[in-house]
Amino acid sequence: MQSAEAVLDVLRERGRHGLPCNELYRQLFNPNLYLLAYGRIYANHGAMTPGVCGETADGMSEAKIGRIIEAMRHERYRFRAVRRVHIPKPNGKTRPLGMPSWSDKLVGEVIRLLLEAYYEPRFSGRSHGFRPGRGCHTALSEVTHNWAGTTWFIEGDISDCFGSLDHEVLLAILSEKVHDNRFLRLIQQMLKAGYLEDWKWHATLSGAPQGGVLSPLLSNIYMDRLDTFVETVLIPEYTRGASRRRNPAYQKLDNAIGAERKRLARRKEHTETAQVRQWRKELRRLPSGDPHDPGYRRLRYLRYADDHLLGFIGPKAEAETIKQRLATFLRDDLKLELNQEKTLITHGRTQAARFLGYDITVQHADAKITRGSRITRGRRTV
Repeated sequence: MQSAEAVLDVLRERGRHGLPCNELYRQLFNPNLYLLAYGRIYANHGAMTPGVCGETADGMSEAKIGRIIEAMRHERYRFRAVRRVHIPKPNGKTRPLGMPSWSDKLVGEVIRLLLEAYYEPRFSGRSHGFRPGRGCHTALSEVTHNWAGTTWFIEGDISDCFGSLDHEVLLAILSEKVHDNRFLRLIQQMLKAGYLEDWKWHATLSGAPQGGVLSPLLSNIYMDRLDTFVETVLIPEYTRGASRRRNPAYQKLDNAIGAERKRLARRKEHTETAQVRQWRKELRRLPSGDPHDPGYRRLRYLRYADDHLLGFIGPKAEAETIKQRLATFLRDDLKLELNQEKTLITHGRTQAARFLGYDITVQHADAKITRGSRITRGRRTV
């Protein structure tokens, strides 16, 4: 029997090289994976929270793992409906949270280990949510260090993203690389297990169960399609020009300063005149590059779970077009709706874009000064 790490290493290599997974379901017979999964989630405080059948981690044993594996061998394992509770939100509203049984949580963690090993090497570097070694800090750092000069921010807001994931689309995406019908049927059964609220069963027609250990990964696999669309279609189309042409106003003032300094040097005067100081002060207020250069465009993008942000250098009309193309792709390909009221286009220098709890703005200065960053009271400047 292979060790859990050996199995996961093979999947990582296949993921890196884009090779399909042909016999993923067979890995659910490996007790070492269940022991690894058990160790990962046992310390979690949720391990002692009973699901619909009252089962907790204390009731788990190697014998019970053996019974789960035996059920898997004969395709008899069935996910139970999750127990739904409502958790208060800071705005006074509530959000639903599913509480699976501990056996389902364990099986879900095994599936998560397998899928994460395969898909993690394939995910976009612009995706930061629910990924090892990534988080809000890496997303905000990306904006700080690489988004200087942004003219327009497009704040992406998807209506009820996690609750609206289309099961058929998700299974179709998985089936492109997971060539194992038994494994796909198990995922489908988990998605369709439903939930219990006030002891009444409800069907789940869409979405990933909120609170399930597998849900964040499944949402990333789903939303990776958006990452690919932006990276392979929108960014190449809206990125051109090696650099901005020189700003005529900046160039004129810079030339005047240079000429005045040469005149002073010929007269062997080493003290800067009030006129030069005034010109330098005005120069700092101007961008060195022409903000209206028609031959220069840049589009930047990142995503954290269901929140995505785009930074665009170009006219607002093109930013509006990008927003509409995102909405069309989400609707037609992923069966998701972009919230038009909350998906804002904000001017980087006069307004603040809201992302991951921070207000993001662009400083009124040239690149020499604006490349720094600071975070003060939830405000980040690039």
